[in-house]
Amino acid sequence: MMRGRVAFAGAIHEAYPHERGVQLADGRIRGEDEVVWLAPIEPCTIFALGLNYAAHARELQFSKQEEPLVFLKGPGSVLGHRGVTRRPSDVTFMHYECELAVVIGRPAKAVKRDEAMQYVSGYMIANDYAVRDYLENYYRPNLRVKNRDGGTVLGPWFVDAADIPDVTQLELRTYVNGALRQHGNTRDLVTDIPSLIEYLSSFMTLGPGDVILTGTPEGVVNVDVGDEVACEIDGLGRLLNVIGSDADFNRV
Repeated sequence: MMRGRVAFAGAIHEAYPHERGVQLADGRIRGEDEVVWLAPIEPCTIFALGLNYAAHARELQFSKQEEPLVFLKGPGSVLGHRGVTRRPSDVTFMHYECELAVVIGRPAKAVKRDEAMQYVSGYMIANDYAVRDYLENYYRPNLRVKNRDGGTVLGPWFVDAADIPDVTQLELRTYVNGALRQHGNTRDLVTDIPSLIEYLSSFMTLGPGDVILTGTPEGVVNVDVGDEVACEIDGLGRLLNVIGSDADFNRV
């Protein structure tokens, strides 16, 4: 089942796909642009993977790491479908990162790889923006690169794990102003989902609502103010987002 969360008429509603837009839990149908989209779930801890597609690592001239490159993201970074992400005026290279987001469904501690997928409740699309100008090095992605307010777009739907029969063969695509700019497949993950869960749960307990952003494939390009970015993953829908200026956020 696909389900999301939207704000409409002063309340937050569970919502479902409909041919005319979205259907609220109370039965009302509204167009996509008549509601404010929230992240499909309220994430707890957000884990982000860097350089988890080999071709993307080569694109950035980075050799394979000994273990997964993982960092954490704060809740203020989360934004919903059709939201606006600010591009700081002092940067020269800001790019999207289309990623498969994995949602943990129950407490997971010292989980073995063969049992790891039993702890996954579902999936979402993520677009996790990065400002390369602020990067110190790939071993220590600093806060200004990846923990920006509204820089992690999630949605539009949460899809139950049972509805994605083979998560190892999902196509990822990113379009900028309608032009295809990024294309990859989850079969090319350097560290796959079961291994990521095994690795993380080996030293900490994962909990319901924790989200693992599994990394982005090659094909990242700079985005500018006014650009519309659309990320697609097979079976999960289409996540739209627009790039805004400092002025749009009263930062001038």
